[in-house]
Amino acid sequence: MNPIIQPRMLSGLAVARASRKICLIALFFLLIAAMANAETLSEADVKNLLARIRENPITQADFQEQRVIRLMKKPLVNSGRVWFQPPNKFRREVKGNSPSLTVSDGQQLWIYYPNFKSAERYPLGKRSPLDSTVAAINSALNLENIENTFQITAAKIDKGYELALIPRTASMKRVFQKLELHISDQLRAERTEMFLPNGDRILTSYSNQTRAPVPPSTFEFKPPPGTDITTPLGQ
Repeated sequence: MNPIIQPRMLSGLAVARASRKICLIALFFLLIAAMANAETLSEADVKNLLARIRENPITQADFQEQRVIRLMKKPLVNSGRVWFQPPNKFRREVKGNSPSLTVSDGQQLWIYYPNFKSAERYPLGKRSPLDSTVAAINSALNLENIENTFQITAAKIDKGYELALIPRTASMKRVFQKLELHISDQLRAERTEMFLPNGDRILTSYSNQTRAPVPPSTFEFKPPPGTDITTPLGQ
């Protein structure tokens, strides 16, 4: 090796190693700082937090959703608006090139695809396979009765709270493995991340949340004339 350039190469290598070490040290302290700022809540504090959230539940919000699929390079993205009424009524409108409408009145659930003029109808209750799915959807914003169906841990962080919900029942575990929620200081759901059994994840961010009353007709659906209606569960 040329003795003139050898010291320069060693010097450059030393600088790179030193820079990498500094970055690792900085990352370590950032992690330590994040852990220090997270304060795990006691069981009593969790109950108190949930009670405060339920006093003024979110009834509607805009959402932006990303579905991260293991076999796809880019996530599937959609957006729209959602309405809630505890314990099991909701309406979810997806906008864009592939719009859809999902409506539950607590007794049945409709999924309508306007581009195809088709609708699917599913019964709820009486141990319907979709009961767990509806419960999972409603858990995101209204948090009604979640102590009975989830193991809950929570921590106070900067500008809000982080909650982790793990299903207790086998039927709900088939829908998702864990649901993480970020709640703001104003006790509004700002972000959720759902971990599915197949390794996929669904990240949803909420904005323009309101607590205004929702008209009962919001959770009603009548298929437009000419709609092709199917009942996948045979009921």
